[in-house]
Amino acid sequence: MTHLAHMAWPPAPIRTERLVLRPSEARDRPAFVELFASPEVHTYLGGPRPREELERAMPDVPGRRPGVFVIDADGAMIGTVSIDRSDAGRPGEAPSGAGAAELGYMILPEAWGCGYAAEACAAVLDWFAQESPGEPVVLRTRTANRRAMRLAERLGFTEVERFEEYGAEQWLGVRAPAAPSG
Repeated sequence: MTHLAHMAWPPAPIRTERLVLRPSEARDRPAFVELFASPEVHTYLGGPRPREELERAMPDVPGRRPGVFVIDADGAMIGTVSIDRSDAGRPGEAPSGAGAAELGYMILPEAWGCGYAAEACAAVLDWFAQESPGEPVVLRTRTANRRAMRLAERLGFTEVERFEEYGAEQWLGVRAPAAPSG
């Protein structure tokens, strides 16, 4: 994916009722390893990576790039949420074409079921709408990932198409930009 180079990065931390969304720090490295090694997190993302490989290869400050936010609850990383540019030539046609803004997120299993993903994604979508007014956002997920499909619906994404990728049916949704207030 290409990054959001036109935006000032990092922004001030985004605070919600229960979370702080911020750039990654060195202290987040163990949680990043856990996130990428987790079989539960990667059930619909191609499978986990070996922990030993991650320990060797992961940078001291992982995820430190424009568009990637650490989801911090009570001073600890519980996941990530990102807005990035989609890759050209990937299956699934975003309504605005290649390079569309795409939402992604991963939450550690111990934080599932608490509404953190919805809270974090909504906050990042609001931030993005202020940074890039009028720009739609897309989200892709496997249709088998029912939780992600429900979250996409709650966040206001509507289905654009379904397609085959990585040996499974995928879903592409778009969230239209908010209408300018009067």
